[in-house]
Amino acid sequence: MEKEIIARFMEEHVAFCRFLGMRLTDGGPGWVEMRLPFRPEFMGDPLRPALHGGLVTTLIDTAGGAAAMTEMETSDRISTIDIRVDYLRPGEPKDLVVRATVLRQGNRVAVVGATAHQGDATKPIADGRAVYSLRRQDEMRG
Repeated sequence: MEKEIIARFMEEHVAFCRFLGMRLTDGGPGWVEMRLPFRPEFMGDPLRPALHGGLVTTLIDTAGGAAAMTEMETSDRISTIDIRVDYLRPGEPKDLVVRATVLRQGNRVAVVGATAHQGDATKPIADGRAVYSLRRQDEMRG
């Protein structure tokens, strides 16, 4: 599936992505980059200050699913089976960027790696890996 189709689907049909302001900014076969513009409501620790970890995981999961979708047909379906995120440093009060790359994709399962940063990819704030269940349209018919 082309990144423009994925971006349009997420922005027009996935209310949660629209509510948070997620944007698919770049991508190609097997990878995407997504951005989440900063809002003060995203702070998890106002004293530090630091972004909420759940927000980081949310963007890693969404970008991972979108990366897997780049190697799927429009009619196929996807859902998260498992996700693991290692937080490497606190997220600052600024935009969040995640680049997700498909590590392996078969007929039923995709494994995706993702890294979150805030403008400097050499200084990641989190690293994640997710596993997705794939349901192919041809399997849904039978």
